[in-house]
Amino acid sequence: MSQAEWYFDFISPYSYMVCEQWHRLPHDLTVHCRPVLLAGLLRHWGHKGPAEIPPKRVFIYRHLQWLCARQGIPLRFPAAHPFNPLPLLRLATALGDDIDVIRRLFRFVWRDGHLPDDREPWQQLLNGLHVADVETLLQSTAVKQRLRDNGEQAASLGVFGVPTFVTGGQLFWGADALDFFLECLRDPELLNDPEMQRISRLPMASARRD
Repeated sequence: MSQAEWYFDFISPYSYMVCEQWHRLPHDLTVHCRPVLLAGLLRHWGHKGPAEIPPKRVFIYRHLQWLCARQGIPLRFPAAHPFNPLPLLRLATALGDDIDVIRRLFRFVWRDGHLPDDREPWQQLLNGLHVADVETLLQSTAVKQRLRDNGEQAASLGVFGVPTFVTGGQLFWGADALDFFLECLRDPELLNDPEMQRISRLPMASARRD
């Protein structure tokens, strides 16, 4: 039985797209879901998120709308983006990183267009998840530490963005890498192809100056 880690953040609509295609994963694949704060990874690697570059932000929002429509994935952007994903990340962590819970949280944001600031929908979501004292849960030291641990583990593995699957020490980043990930699961020798090996070791001929 193969295993993989899946690193994601609710701030990422691309993570939502992968979650909506979960049925495509092999039934014998065990996936450990790891919520991470994307902002922490961006800080670690010293680069901006795609939504922090104004022209790129407009493009990716339009492209996402088109991609999801093409793939039959419902998409409704929340009222603001980027937003603070910590309540969602901590809630997922506190509830055991269960994929069914994670899917409900993703759909709350990206299918229904809500944020935790939307008090009535947020309360309805919490009621459906049988969460009584959410503030105590979200402020739990253990929950906060576990989320930090996920981020540190992700960075140590080389994870630089979300969504990312990690298996056998190999990273598969982005919703558009899902087919690549699935094919590599079917054929583990794919990455041992001579050309794959050669390009993995290419030297840098030039580096951008700060």
